Amino acid sequence: MSSSPKPTMNIPSYEDVLVAHERIKPFIHETPVLTSRFLNDLTGAELFFKCENLQKAAAFKVRGACNAVFGLTDAEAKIGVATHSSGNHALSLSYAAGRRGIPVTVVMPRTAPQAKKDAVIGYGGIIVECEPSTSSREAVFAEVVAESGADFVHPYNDPRVIAGQATCAKELVNQVLNLDTVVAPIGGGGMISGTCLTLSTTNPTIKIYAAEPLNADDAARSFKAGHIIADDAPETIADGLKVPLKDLTWHFVKNHVTDILTATEDEIVAAMKLIWIRMKIVVEPSSAVTLAIILKNPEVFKGKRIGVILTGGNVDLDKLPWMNK
Repeated sequence: MSSSPKPTMNIPSYEDVLVAHERIKPFIHETPVLTSRFLNDLTGAELFFKCENLQKAAAFKVRGACNAVFGLTDAEAKIGVATHSSGNHALSLSYAAGRRGIPVTVVMPRTAPQAKKDAVIGYGGIIVECEPSTSSREAVFAEVVAESGADFVHPYNDPRVIAGQATCAKELVNQVLNLDTVVAPIGGGGMISGTCLTLSTTNPTIKIYAAEPLNADDAARSFKAGHIIADDAPETIADGLKVPLKDLTWHFVKNHVTDILTATEDEIVAAMKLIWIRMKIVVEPSSAVTLAIILKNPEVFKGKRIGVILTGGNVDLDKLPWMNK
């Protein structure tokens, strides 16, 4: 008896990115690129910070969420959308659904930052809480979708979402010419996949480095092993980077990422503090992992023109990581 063929992945193309950008332009900011002479001197590199912390809903994930939501037919949209997320995708999908006036339900870990939960509720999202593990998220979410029939917008393993996230790097290479390298955080891999999609098409000479917390380094271990290694519930201050790679994001990572570098919790906090103090902008720990790996690996980045994607700025101001230290 022959086994059924494996389903082929729906891999987004650069044409999908161009369509996505036109679709989402009314609902997003073209975020600014900022520089810091102090941080250039400190790293020995020219750093160009793409500030998605200044994006709508303070997160790059609005790009993918808007592409998914505004790409639905009226009949699909009427039933609503749903997802599971530790925070930024949840509030971004809630923002997008709110702009289209459709229902949205999000499954969130009970340990997710209160600032992110408040934002979801503020945008009109309904939260269903789960335990802080990937297995719990997916099990609770399966129940939610079975009940509502809502369109599942995966936080990262979704071609619509990756095409939307790819618009960030598309803007960056238009704003800053002659980049040598782009550094972006990696958790599930939506942003890094979008970055790979854009750069492999528009400028394949640009090297792509992924930045990951050492405490949640399953992507780095996957990269070295040559196959996905998934941790269920890693503990890191970078709450947006706790989830594992999936087949679609792994496709981009294994084919286009130069390397995945890690930073410790203390290194992430120190980098976050530096950005706050020197650049006067609010970024969350998941964003600061990028600067942390640049500081940690001067031999890799010295003398280079580097695009640094700051992915979000949703922080619980009552629980800043350098408090009580």
